[in-house]
Amino acid sequence: MQHSIAAEYTGSSVSTAASELPSSDTPSLPSPAITFDRSNCSGRITVSPTSVIAFDDGADESNGVSESSSELSSRHSHECSMFKNFIVEKESFDYEDNDCEPVDSPPVRRESIRKGKCYRCLKGNRLTEKETCLVCDAKYCANCVLRAMGSMPEGRKCVGCIGYSIDESKRGSLGKCSRMLRRLLNILEVRQVMKAERFCEVNQLPPNYVCVNGKSLSFEELVTLQNCSNPPKKLKPGNYWYDKVSGFWGKEGQKPCSIITPHLNVGGPITQDASNGNTQVFINGREITKVELRMLQLAGVQCAGNPHFWVNEDGSYQEEGQKNTRGYIWGKAGTKLVCAFLSLPVPSRYSTSCGFLSSNVVTRTVPDYVEHGIVHKLLLVGYSGSGTSTIFKQAKILYKSIPFSEDERGNIKLTIQTNVYAYLGILLEGRERFEEESLRNLKKSQSLLHTTGTSPKLGDKTIYSIGTRLKAFSDWLLKTMVSGKLDAIFPAATREYTPLVEELWNDSAIKATYERRNEIEMLPSVASYFLERAVQILTTDYEPSDLDILYAEGVTSSNGLASVEFSFPQSTPEETGDTDYLHDSLARYELITIHARGLGDNCKWLEMFEDVGLVIFCVSLSDYNQFSTDGNGCVTNKMILSRKLFETIVTHPTFEKMDFLLILNKLDEFEQKIEQVPLTQCDWFSDFHPVISHNRPGSNNNSINNNPSISQLASHYIAVKFKRLYSSLTGQNLYVSLVKGLEPDSVDASLKYGKEILKWNEEKPNFSLSDDSMHSIEESSFSIDC
Repeated sequence: MQHSIAAEYTGSSVSTAASELPSSDTPSLPSPAITFDRSNCSGRITVSPTSVIAFDDGADESNGVSESSSELSSRHSHECSMFKNFIVEKESFDYEDNDCEPVDSPPVRRESIRKGKCYRCLKGNRLTEKETCLVCDAKYCANCVLRAMGSMPEGRKCVGCIGYSIDESKRGSLGKCSRMLRRLLNILEVRQVMKAERFCEVNQLPPNYVCVNGKSLSFEELVTLQNCSNPPKKLKPGNYWYDKVSGFWGKEGQKPCSIITPHLNVGGPITQDASNGNTQVFINGREITKVELRMLQLAGVQCAGNPHFWVNEDGSYQEEGQKNTRGYIWGKAGTKLVCAFLSLPVPSRYSTSCGFLSSNVVTRTVPDYVEHGIVHKLLLVGYSGSGTSTIFKQAKILYKSIPFSEDERGNIKLTIQTNVYAYLGILLEGRERFEEESLRNLKKSQSLLHTTGTSPKLGDKTIYSIGTRLKAFSDWLLKTMVSGKLDAIFPAATREYTPLVEELWNDSAIKATYERRNEIEMLPSVASYFLERAVQILTTDYEPSDLDILYAEGVTSSNGLASVEFSFPQSTPEETGDTDYLHDSLARYELITIHARGLGDNCKWLEMFEDVGLVIFCVSLSDYNQFSTDGNGCVTNKMILSRKLFETIVTHPTFEKMDFLLILNKLDEFEQKIEQVPLTQCDWFSDFHPVISHNRPGSNNNSINNNPSISQLASHYIAVKFKRLYSSLTGQNLYVSLVKGLEPDSVDASLKYGKEILKWNEEKPNFSLSDDSMHSIEESSFSIDC
C-alpha cells in the first residue's frame, strides 16, 4: 500500500503530512501529520503534538516519499503554496544531508486565493462555513479542516503554524468553539482543543506587549496580573497605567476603565500624567481627569484648593500628610449610579453594612455552611505513592452527593486514556529489552552449536518479536513519550489508534511481555488494572467508574494541592444510640491534601496550615522493599524516605501542639507481599523476628491477641516503630489507623476516627492507655492510642 508525504520546511523542522492514498471510490480522510526534526541535519526524528499516523502491513522502514496521482500532488501544492515553505515531492528524505533551509518568518496566507474559497481544496464561496487559522488567517471548509489542522494541540492552527504566536486581533476568539468543530468532534475533544487553545504557552499574550506605568512587563509580572483575584478584563497589547494603592486601572492617557486587585508588584511607579488629567487634583500621585473630578464632587468629596488625596483599596481617603480618614468614596448610595452615568468603573463587591469596598480577603465568597458552625480542617500528607490521592478521592465519593462534576469526569477520562498509552509505552520498552535478551541468548546457544554447521542469524525471531506494522507504531509511540508530548497527542487521536491498540494487545509478543510485567520496574502496580481493559478504555464512549477513578494516577490537582468540604452522613439515634451524632452531622470538615513535591524545600508551604485541627500522615505499608531516588540523587528505601518526611513534618513549628493520625495504607497489598518478601529488607525493620504458632485452632478468628498472622504482627510492629519515633520527637502520643485505601468502609472508618480525635481534643478526656497499645487490628478497623 502506497503512502504520500507532503513536507513543509518551517523554521528548523520539517513538518510532513502522511496519509494513506484513497482509491477512486473511497472518501478522503483527514491527513495525519508527523514532524521530522532536522535542526542539526542529523536525521533525529521527534514527534509533533499534531501527529496522527496511519500504519499498514506493507510499511517498511525506508524514508521514501511518493505520490500516486497528479491530482493529489496538485492539491498539496495549492495547500502548501500559502506558506513560505518548500514542497518536497517524489523524493526521499536523506537524514545525513546538509541542505536544510530554515525559514525564520511564520507562515503567511496566500493573497491570490479568491475570497470565500477554502485554502486547501479551493472550493466554496463566501457563504460556505469555514474555520480560520489563528496565526495565518487561512480558512478551511468542513472537509479540509481536520486535514489542515491535525489534532490541534495548540488550538485552531494549520499544521505549519504550530509553534507560532497567534494574530493578536484574534485573541478575543480564543477558547470559543465554532459550530463546525462541534459537528466534527465529540464534546471531550472539543473541550481539550479549546483548553489547549486558551492555556498553551505559545498562545499566551507576550509580556513585552503589555506596558504598565511606562515599563514592559516580565513573564512573572504578567502571570501575577492575569492570575490575581480581580484581573483586568480582556487584556490586550498596549500601554496602561495602574494605581497600586487603590487598584484603579486604565489605558495610558485615558480615564480609569476598571478597578483590579491592588498592591500587585507589576510595572513601574505611576506617573503624574498617567491619565493625562488637567484638574490639579491628585489621587495617589496621579492627576485625575475631569470626569473623575465630577464623580468625586457628586460623591460629596471636597475638592476645593487643588488637594492631593490618598485613596485606599477600600475607598477610604485622606489628604496627603494627614492621618485622619475623611470619608469613603463609595459610601454614598448614589455613587454607583453616578459612575455608570459617567462611564467610570466601580468596585466589584460592596459591604452592605457600611457601603464601601472591603479588602480582598474580607470580600471573598464565604460558603453558606460557615453560618452553621466551624469548619474543621484535616491536612492529608504523605510520601509519593503512599495513597493520599486515593484516600482523598474516596472522601469525595463517600461524602459528596456529586463527587465529580461533568467537566471533572471528562478530564479524568482524558487522564486515564493518556495513562493507558503511557503504560503501553512502558510495556513496549520492556518488550524491546526482553527481545534483545532473547536474541543474545539465542546467539549464544547457536554459537555453542558451531560444530553442527549452524550459525546465528540476525533475522531470527523470538516470542517477543512483533510485526512490521506494530513495530512502526511501537517506535512512534516511544518517540512520542520521549518528546514529552504524549498528553498533547492523546487522547485527542484515540479513535485513530484504538484498532492498533487492540491488535497490539492481542499480539502474542505483548502477552508474553505482560506475563513478565513484574520485571518491568517503571510499570506501576495499577497498570495491570487498566491494561487488561485497554481496548474498552480507549473507545470514545468510555465512561470511567468510581473504581477507575480510584485507581487512576494524576487525577488530583496538578499543582499537588486540593481540598474538599464535606460533612459526615447523619445517623439516627436508633442506629447509633447516641444523640450527639445528630449534632455532629451539622459539623463541616475540610480535607486538604498536598503532594510531597508541592511542599518545596524545607516544607515552606506548611506555614499556611497553622489553622489545621489534625494532620493525617499516610504511609504505604508495601513500600518496605521499594526504592526511590531522593533529593540528592541517591537510591533509598521508600519506607526510609517516608520516615524522613514524617520527621520533617512532625517537628515543623507549625504543628508543634497538633495531633497526628498515622494511616498505614495499602494493607491488602502488604498482606500478600509479607508472605513472600521479609520485612527485614528495610534496614529500619532489621530487628523484626516474630514467633508464629503453626497450631492455630479457630484460625478464622485470628487477631493481634489470638494467634496473629504474620501480616498482623508486621503491621503492629511498624505502627509501634512510628509511635516510638513520634514520642521521641514530640513527647506526645501518636494515633494509628490501618487502612485499605480501595475499600470505602476502611477509609470511612479511618476518617471518622479522625473526627473522634478532634472531638476528644475539644473535650480534653483523660484516657490512660499504654503507650504501645493498639485497639483491634482487623482489616477494617482502626487503632487507638491517647
